[in-house]
Amino acid sequence: MTVRRDFKEPARCRPDLVIGREEVFGQAREQLARGGSVLLHGPAGIGKSTVLRALAAENGGAARTVLRCSATESESHLPFLALADLLGLVLDEVSGKLPAAQLTALESALTGRGESTLQRDGLALRLAVLSALRALAAEGPVLIVADDVQWLDSASAELLGFAARRLGETPVRMLCAVRTEGQEYDRHLRASPPDTLALRVNPLTRTQVSELLGHRGYTGLPRSTVRDIHRTSGGNPLFALELGRALSENPTPPRPGEPLPVPTSLRTLVLNRLEMLSDEARRTLLVASAGARPTPALLRAAGRENAEAETAQAAALGLLATEPEGPAVRFAHPLISAALYAEAPAHERRAAHAALSKAASDPIERARHLALATTGTDQETADSLAEAAALARDRGAPSVAASLGLLAARHTPSDGTPDPDARRLQAAEDAITAGELDLARDIARDVLTRATVPADRVRAWIIVIDTAGHAMTEVDSVFPQALADAGDDPQLLTLIHYQLTWRALLVDGDFDQAREEAAHSAALAEQAGDRYNELMALAVQAQIETLMGHPDAPATIKRALKEPQDPRVACHHNGAGYSRFRWLIMSDQLSEARATVTALLREVQRTGAVESEVHFLRGVAETELRSGHCGRALDLARESLLLARDTGIGEVASAVLTSLCEASGGDVERALELAREAVEHAERDGDQMYVSRALAALGYAQLVAGDAEGTVRSLRRVRELEHGLGITDPARGRWQGDLAEALVRIGELREAQDVVDVTREQALRLGRESVLAVVDRAEALVRAARGEPEAALAQLTSVQDRLAKLGYGLEEARTAFALVQLRTRLPGPTSYDEAARLFRRCRALPWLRQVDAATAQPAVAPQPLAPAPTADALEGLASMERQVAALVMEGATNREIAARLFISVKTVEATLTRVYRKLGIRSRVDIVRLAAGRRTK
Repeated sequence: MTVRRDFKEPARCRPDLVIGREEVFGQAREQLARGGSVLLHGPAGIGKSTVLRALAAENGGAARTVLRCSATESESHLPFLALADLLGLVLDEVSGKLPAAQLTALESALTGRGESTLQRDGLALRLAVLSALRALAAEGPVLIVADDVQWLDSASAELLGFAARRLGETPVRMLCAVRTEGQEYDRHLRASPPDTLALRVNPLTRTQVSELLGHRGYTGLPRSTVRDIHRTSGGNPLFALELGRALSENPTPPRPGEPLPVPTSLRTLVLNRLEMLSDEARRTLLVASAGARPTPALLRAAGRENAEAETAQAAALGLLATEPEGPAVRFAHPLISAALYAEAPAHERRAAHAALSKAASDPIERARHLALATTGTDQETADSLAEAAALARDRGAPSVAASLGLLAARHTPSDGTPDPDARRLQAAEDAITAGELDLARDIARDVLTRATVPADRVRAWIIVIDTAGHAMTEVDSVFPQALADAGDDPQLLTLIHYQLTWRALLVDGDFDQAREEAAHSAALAEQAGDRYNELMALAVQAQIETLMGHPDAPATIKRALKEPQDPRVACHHNGAGYSRFRWLIMSDQLSEARATVTALLREVQRTGAVESEVHFLRGVAETELRSGHCGRALDLARESLLLARDTGIGEVASAVLTSLCEASGGDVERALELAREAVEHAERDGDQMYVSRALAALGYAQLVAGDAEGTVRSLRRVRELEHGLGITDPARGRWQGDLAEALVRIGELREAQDVVDVTREQALRLGRESVLAVVDRAEALVRAARGEPEAALAQLTSVQDRLAKLGYGLEEARTAFALVQLRTRLPGPTSYDEAARLFRRCRALPWLRQVDAATAQPAVAPQPLAPAPTADALEGLASMERQVAALVMEGATNREIAARLFISVKTVEATLTRVYRKLGIRSRVDIVRLAAGRRTK
């Protein structure tokens, strides 16, 4: 397959941008850093040259000499051309270092002034190339960059391979790229050193294609269109960009069910092969391109009597891939099918669909083909499509249902029943279920331009609100319009007040108002006899009451679970099942919580409810994290984040959970990055609830990273936000123990104890046993800092046992680590083995690294917990220094000291620095210990 070199590039093209190539880029970087060579391989347009350029730019600075060549197919017959590209500019530099015979042969080959050939000057020319590279390497490292190695002239390839095999330890690295359709890259390794690492550049994922399109300026494409681009391009970035360009230049987007328009630049890549087919074989391939899962039997049923022979002819030309394990007819690349379909005249396409509408056995396929074979409106066709959409919905294929629903609307007469807009709104709701929010929003906005029936208008407004996700400030203007359209209809009003519940939570952060809105929505639904929306409102009310620590929460959950139930609510992410899961996990019933949310996840994956799948993936991941299965939690969280970013659903929530999992079992730097992104995103959306959640994740990641001051800053903000929101259940975010621990680390013992006392009171009221255990651990750290080691040891030992019984593996391991850290400061033997074993069982790699670091520290004799300064030393302090020290002994913070002494916080900090120096201590914790020592005398 020959790729043209005159593709249009959008103005914002960044050729150095490497998207979705982190793994191959990292492997190549490591290989080059070791002094090795790299061969990138993959099909045309897959991005080898992009990776090659980025690697060359990164590694070129470390080389004294960079030699480059980029071969082309049209010049591959010219001998020594690539060699001239590589060595032509450095010939003068090395000419004085080559023997006369070698120099003569090399000059003849590079300049063409002689008649040098491999047959006549073979040995001299081979040795000349080797000597030239060695001479260049003697002055400093050499990097050879060769693109499109498949087009190297045979003479240059032979000479380069001869030298590469003999360079040995000479500092010459090769960075090459070669086009391959399969794995046949081995023969190209002959032109590379023996230790060359071959790396295949694979297709991009859908998320990566979306990112690539966005970076190249194609930002207005709906997610459903990006999905089609990914499918049609096969993940090939060059093909994806060309399809994106064609769509951006086409004022009329493809209609539902139709393939993407394929630009001429891509059609020419494949259509020249089609000219070698007979007319009948080409018609057979057109029918195959129109089908969803074509087989020889289906093609024969569609009137293609010689399907086997004609598809065999296409396979011989490389248009079809052979399927040894099945009867399917599969195109070698999705682009071939798309180009073939795009090239066919409209009447031939309709004929192909008409034949398939009779041949297909699946009712959904029959209906789709009937629609694409029919022009204009037709009630019978529309009804058939609506029935097929309902069947797809039941099968768990909401994306297919949305596509069929739009086709049904297109074929429904304006006076049909139901009317076309009602079918469009149903398609939009299916699109939401499938996670195609952009498509759903566009449909609803379109309906609102002409709908006059209040029920249709309110239904459309609700779709607009739903597609805003947590960014509800963007749709504030919608609510008054929706309320005006609803009038006094209780069934319509319940929908709006349900959405006002979420607005009160996310935008205003007002839990009391949200609870009232949810209760009002439930009452309106009951009045209207709308059991589905009554159950949904009750479920959300139960979740709000659970977060508030409201005593009515269990009763509301029971009401939400009371019969009769609606099967659509049971597995909804805002339904009673998920409310019950939240209550279970906050009540420390981890096993039952896991079973509940796993069953929910399994069901929504069966039905194709993508939004609920994102939520339930997070739920399973959270349960695994609480249970101390950090590796499993991290895998699930990453899966949830990928799905969230692919669909635009719950991105902040998934980033928050992935940050927590990364900090516990993965990469702490990645955890910090994700948490900061989540804070920024939530603040931009005005999402008060998730600002606090993101800050809690950031605080935890900072604690694991050793940044106690950063942890305190983040978690103090969480405390303020949750107080303002009215959240009183400490099991909601479980950040309180981390805040208290960080406060101990920076010497703010009184505030740490205050956090412990307030949290303990809340946890005792609600029966949150795991929270009580964690704050007891924090209190033990406070006691240790105050010079009460025996009490701290006893408390930590009790906490570890309690957490083990509750099944909180990671918290158990953290407690074991705190125990051994305390014991190292006391006389007697100590060992980190228990903490290491527990962290290893959890796969808590960041924590395990902390254990390794502590173990690697040289053993020192145990030191007394309290510093040794005497009362005389205190008396030697200046007046201001004594006052500051005295207030520190009382547990006052720097800010409190500044207020009481009418000085600045900076003055307090400077004074404390002098106190530490005079007393021979390091921190305010030592001053507190000194105070404890004085009180015992």
